[in-house]
Amino acid sequence: MKQVEIENGQVFLNGNSYFEDQSNDFNRFAKAFFKFLAVDYPKFYKMDQQSKLAFLAAELLLKEENTLNENQEIALLFSNKNSSLEADFKHHLSIQGKEEIYPSPAVFVYTLANICLGEVSIRHQLKTESAFFITEDFEEIELTEYANYLIKTNRCKKAVIAWVDYLQDNYKTKMILIE
Repeated sequence: MKQVEIENGQVFLNGNSYFEDQSNDFNRFAKAFFKFLAVDYPKFYKMDQQSKLAFLAAELLLKEENTLNENQEIALLFSNKNSSLEADFKHHLSIQGKEEIYPSPAVFVYTLANICLGEVSIRHQLKTESAFFITEDFEEIELTEYANYLIKTNRCKKAVIAWVDYLQDNYKTKMILIE
């Protein structure tokens, strides 16, 4: 089992410290970690915060899975507590004025929590099962059971279960590869 955790400017791979950024700003942290990973993916800078968080964790978790070069049957099962509330706030602010009643598509697209699933799927060319659940806490046991069911019934060969939550610069992700 492989696992990535990201919280408060710290990244852990399988319980060991992997990267740390002392700034209290998520944007600064995300940009520094993205550069540290040496990823060439300009679309990263256009993503909302939650998608960036999922993207960074998936980059590290799937680094050795060769997803960019061959078809990998990896399912994605994500969850969080706040859905897409951060993007919802930005969207709401963008339509407050009478002159600006047309929301920005760049903001609106991220008002669905499952968009981060799409960002990871596109990057890693994953075309298998995916689901996003809104729960009070990370239901790791239930998601692991679901992942094992998908593997056992040949819907995928591996699965990623994750908690990916971002709200007002408070963020946490735990992403686990189930084989």
